[in-house]
Amino acid sequence: MTNGLSTADLIVFLLYIIIVGGYGIWIYRQKSKGSADTKDFFLAEGSLTWWAIGASLIASNISAEQFIGMSGDGFFVGIAVSAYEWFAAIALIIIAVWFMPIYLKNKIFTMPQFLKTRYNESVALIMTIFWLFLYIFVNLTSILYLGAVAINGLLGGNYLHEIMILLMLFALIITLGGMKVIGYTDVIQVAVLIVGGLATTYLALTIVSDKFGSGGSAWAGFLDLMNQAPDHFQLMQPKPALTSTTIDQPENLEIQKYVILPGVMMYLAGQWILHLNYWGCNQYITQRALGADLKTARSGILFAAFLKLMMPVIVMLPGIAAYVLYKNGHLPQMGGGSKDGAYSAILGFLPSGLKGLSVAALTAAIVASLAGKANSISTIFTLDIFKKYFNKNADEKKLVWTGRLAIVSSMLVALIFTWKDTLGIGGEGGFTFIQKYTGFISPGVFAIFILGMFWKRTTGTAAMVGIIAGFLLSIFFNGYAVQLLGKETILYTAFEYQKMDNGIVKTITEIPFLISMGWAFFFTVVIMVAISLAGPKVNEKAFIFEKGMFKLDPRSIILIVAALMIISALYAKFW
Repeated sequence: MTNGLSTADLIVFLLYIIIVGGYGIWIYRQKSKGSADTKDFFLAEGSLTWWAIGASLIASNISAEQFIGMSGDGFFVGIAVSAYEWFAAIALIIIAVWFMPIYLKNKIFTMPQFLKTRYNESVALIMTIFWLFLYIFVNLTSILYLGAVAINGLLGGNYLHEIMILLMLFALIITLGGMKVIGYTDVIQVAVLIVGGLATTYLALTIVSDKFGSGGSAWAGFLDLMNQAPDHFQLMQPKPALTSTTIDQPENLEIQKYVILPGVMMYLAGQWILHLNYWGCNQYITQRALGADLKTARSGILFAAFLKLMMPVIVMLPGIAAYVLYKNGHLPQMGGGSKDGAYSAILGFLPSGLKGLSVAALTAAIVASLAGKANSISTIFTLDIFKKYFNKNADEKKLVWTGRLAIVSSMLVALIFTWKDTLGIGGEGGFTFIQKYTGFISPGVFAIFILGMFWKRTTGTAAMVGIIAGFLLSIFFNGYAVQLLGKETILYTAFEYQKMDNGIVKTITEIPFLISMGWAFFFTVVIMVAISLAGPKVNEKAFIFEKGMFKLDPRSIILIVAALMIISALYAKFW
């Protein structure tokens, strides 16, 4: 096993840079022949095909937090973390069938615009500020930091800041061209991501097979993983006993695993909220489909759902392989077994050329996500803040340049906060960091979207209270519930465990954040319903559904049934 890139690796990686960059420049030149247009720059309206939409959704979603964070949770917990990917596929089906018709019928281009159309200006403004802070200080920072850490590990560990700068610059080159450039370069990014990711998984499995003398094939390596780590192939984490533990006891690790993925309870609580909010109420994601017609948008989203089904093979299995190798003394370079080092450790085994392809796949995921996130920040800031409150008469050219300035500014802010990991992303664990802090606003946001879409009585006052209540309830359940209500209540069980933080053993008591999210959402909905019942039976801004609005064509039905059957089979096998 070696660190660093060989000449062959560098050639492969440079070819990736040249192809993506060259294609992006060509797309930009084709597009720029016309005049500057905001809908083209921010939405690529009408120009993305279904396969470009689907590929862009996945490229924007799969990033360092999956490659590094989910591989890390695969190392720590196992296949249970795949729930994030497989339930995302179900969420995408729901979005395609029920959410997109509402957005497209009402000509919604941004999520704040949805809130203004359905509720009022105040609700839209509050959420605009929330989203901008979340996208910059949680998403952009974590993607940039985790990606730089992963690539830096492959190069020997001495180039972290240089890699951060290069990732940021490459993402800027793509993002400044607008959504059409992002959408079509994402097709190449996804192809590189899948090919490089599958190659990494294949080699990881063959390495496992070779180490255990079972023949050197990928399938034999997979069977070795199941034999060596059967606990890592259980989708449902058993609820641990409430016993006092120390950091060196096995029970301590079981509690930590359950806190991250609380068994059956996470399916009754946070998983649905997390996914439906992320995929259906998130400018970063929905933006890809909002410029298309319904048939194209649905096909693209369902295509993304199928791609989601295979993502655990790429981003989770290498983590389990790293765990088995580490447990048996074949990954000494992992030191104390830090889970976020799992994917980089596996990449270190790859031969020349293939390592370059894998680094290209990782870079593709990082750059595509950075570009997509920055474009969404730009869209929300330009259309929902700058145009509305600073320059209502700005022409198309000025809006596009304002959008570009917002892109550069957001990237620089992210770079500043990742330079010395100011936010503590490394200590929290990449994937958990994003899910946990997104969870603070997810309950309130999803409540106002789902009630706004499907309950005509929901009022603007209820939405305003719901935003604030969802946020405060999330803070309460995550920070104060245990102190005020105790460790064991009818609503939750709080677990105590010990965790190493910068060489210091800390005792932590917390409610699994997916369960906290579920209760925050439930009580937010109760509050919003109570407030709305005091208003008219039908709110004047309620959406009107037309007959046949949610009707599906035969192709969509076939795709949906096939996806649900695959998910059912996976859960039947690994339950």
